[in-house]
This record gives sequence, structure tokens and C-alpha cells, in this order.
Amino acid sequence: MPDTPNFSISASAAARICDIISAQPDPNGLALRVAVLAGGCNGFQYQFKLDTNRNTDDQILTRDGATVVVDETSLDLLDGAELDFIDKLMGAHFTVANPNAASSCGCGTSFSLA
Repeated sequence: MPDTPNFSISASAAARICDIISAQPDPNGLALRVAVLAGGCNGFQYQFKLDTNRNTDDQILTRDGATVVVDETSLDLLDGAELDFIDKLMGAHFTVANPNAASSCGCGTSFSLA
């Protein structure tokens, strides 16, 4: 078993992160921070935001030029999950395919654990 939980980034998520960051006025040092917070309609919710800060417990993941930052506590809840970007007729958004989620709500940003 690896020392750190396994959280991956899909090619489409990496491409979209690069697009978003390159469109910012000052893209230097920007990364997408993925966090799991208490709340939402199922107990936990995902948060996605651009961030230049790096904390001592952050794990930094990269793929195809994109950087994702995840704190240690969130990473434990994301073990085995994949960050993806979906672009469909009904809308475009980041999503997390999380095997640890027992249920999730229709919005796709809230989940509960088994």
C-alpha cells in the first residue's frame, strides 16, 4: 500500500485546469486546490478553487502541465478517486469519481461516506 492516498487527474481535467489558469491575469504559481469540506446535502462537499498558497500538509499532483493541490485530510477522503472535467450539453464542470462515496446528490458536489 502506498504511503500517500491515490488521487488522480484525468486528461480532460488537466487540459481544463491549464486553460483556466492560462486565462488568469497572473497565472504564476496558480494551481487548482481540491478540498473536501464538511457540509452539503450529504455530509461532505467538494471545493474547487484557484490558489497560490502551499501548506505544509499539501500534496501536489501534476498531469500534462496542470497542478492540483490537495490537503492531507481531504486526500484521505479522496483515496482512489479521480478528478475529471465533464463538458456536456447540460453544462461543463469538474467532478470527482470517488469510490469512498456511499451516496452523492444530484449536484455532484456533495457526498456521504459508507
